Amino acid sequence: MIALDHYRQVFMEHLEAVAQDRQPDNLYDPVRYILTLGGKRLRPLLTLVSCDFFGTPFKEAMDAAVAVEVFHNFSLVHDDIMDQAPLRRGKATVHTKWDLNTGILSGDAMLILAYRYFENYPPEVFQKLAKLFSQTALEVCEGQQYDIDFETRQDVQLQEYITMIEYKTAVLLGAAMKMGAQVAGATDSCCEAIYQFGKNLGIAFQLQDDYLDAFGDPETFGKQVGGDILTNKKTFLYIQALANSNAEQSERLLAHYAVTDMEDSQKVTEVKALFEATGAVDAIKQEIARYTEMANSELDRIQLADDKKEALRQFGALLMKRSV
Repeated sequence: MIALDHYRQVFMEHLEAVAQDRQPDNLYDPVRYILTLGGKRLRPLLTLVSCDFFGTPFKEAMDAAVAVEVFHNFSLVHDDIMDQAPLRRGKATVHTKWDLNTGILSGDAMLILAYRYFENYPPEVFQKLAKLFSQTALEVCEGQQYDIDFETRQDVQLQEYITMIEYKTAVLLGAAMKMGAQVAGATDSCCEAIYQFGKNLGIAFQLQDDYLDAFGDPETFGKQVGGDILTNKKTFLYIQALANSNAEQSERLLAHYAVTDMEDSQKVTEVKALFEATGAVDAIKQEIARYTEMANSELDRIQLADDKKEALRQFGALLMKRSV
């Protein structure tokens, strides 16, 4: 099993130094604030793991890992503005704690700061990292736009939804792992395979998150169960249920997603029953298993010791076994 705590302690020391001595405070205090709000730090830790597993001391990938985490948090600052979200990880969002203009400008500064961390690498490595980062950052923006577009569309298809979560969530996980491999000087084929491993695992992870949002244990999930249903979000479960439903089920599902005066608990209970009755629950479980297997199959293409491949498989299995 991958001992993430081994990497986390060293990483956090470097993350705390981001923008530590930069001025003006009104620009950088929000940056320092969002970076201290916690989170799993999964993406940057996987950058370090990947570098380590490909035979290079993980500290060599520290700047790339910090860039990944700063970019991720930049995207959260701007997402919160677009969503008009008051809270992030239980604390006030940046634009709420300060103001809208500060949120936009501090977010912009975080994106630029993230790029600057790649400047610490030799030119050949810098070019690879910057090219991958630019592609990934653009795809994350595209995924966010797809997500916004879906809010007003009634004809979203499953493959469109998969593309959205691939761009919005999964590509950054894949890029994080590929950056570690690039710093370690792994072959192009190994870099691509570890990218695909991370990306497919990221899709499976997001699908699992969709499932847990509706059917997770409220004591262990960490978020409000049924939140996606209450906000009428068109997740895999909703799209699949609508595609599988008969006329009566379709009418009920559309009505539940249009209603504004139904008690929350009743709405969640009745929509979940429709998810189960239409086979959407079984379908999402099959997709989670399929993308997890696709991720694991990429490990066969990577020149890594068997124990390291097994550690990555176990990590993926643990990620998929969050409490339900």
